[in-house]
Amino acid sequence: MERKIILSADSTCDLGDMLKEKYKVNYYPYHIILGEQQYTDGVDITPEDLYAAYRQKKILPKTAAIGVGEYLAYFKKWVEQGYDVIHLNLGSALSAAYQNCCIAAKELGHVYPIDSSNLSTGTGLLVMEAGERISQGMSAQQIQEEVTQLVPYSHASFILDTLEFMHAGGRCSMVTALGANLLHLKPCIEVDNQRNGSMGVGKKYRGPLDKVLVQYTKDKLKNTPALKKNHIFITHSGISQERIDLVKKTIQEISDFENIYVTRASCTISCHCGPNTLGVLFMTE
Repeated sequence: MERKIILSADSTCDLGDMLKEKYKVNYYPYHIILGEQQYTDGVDITPEDLYAAYRQKKILPKTAAIGVGEYLAYFKKWVEQGYDVIHLNLGSALSAAYQNCCIAAKELGHVYPIDSSNLSTGTGLLVMEAGERISQGMSAQQIQEEVTQLVPYSHASFILDTLEFMHAGGRCSMVTALGANLLHLKPCIEVDNQRNGSMGVGKKYRGPLDKVLVQYTKDKLKNTPALKKNHIFITHSGISQERIDLVKKTIQEISDFENIYVTRASCTISCHCGPNTLGVLFMTE
């Protein structure tokens, strides 16, 4: 008899409340460190709190990965109740959480970690794939194998309005940030889903953000073959509804996706990219 399955993910998958409920996803939150205080992502701190602390006090938020002991305690209750657990992690190139999760899984048994090699709803899309397979009655091991094979087909990228937060977090140099600001450049940050999920800079756009968001959306959807049309995400770190609607309208003009979801990025994602960041995230066949 197959064991029942619990679906779980790091809080960085950014699915939002509706999809979290639909797929019965359990989240384990990352740690957010702000000054001398430690917070729990999405529980007792918001992205607006991070931005306010940086703007007003120049306090840079930091993040901390989920530890082995935390994963052990988190999974143990389900394993002891006779469940298998599928857990999707933030990409291993971006965090130690996947390695820590694997250590806990090996000790407990019946836990099946998946390295999403991705972030935000790039991971979330894979969580949904796992949820659909659970509903079909697949075993945990088969789900782990099949979803792992889908990792290269989940595409994540974002347009940054400013490099200030990337620079503050040590992810780009002052020269790069200053040059981009002087030239009014807005870089596209892309996740390398063909390798290990590391981030790199793609096309650099110039001009006002509204114009850039439209062109970026067109570039991503028109230049990517074999789009999977069931789901696409607009995920942002805090941006106006008008800009969200503009991107949504652009998506609808290009392709007929069954579902266009809008979700807000977690504190863990937001503290590295700053406000007015937006991405379109989707899968290919």
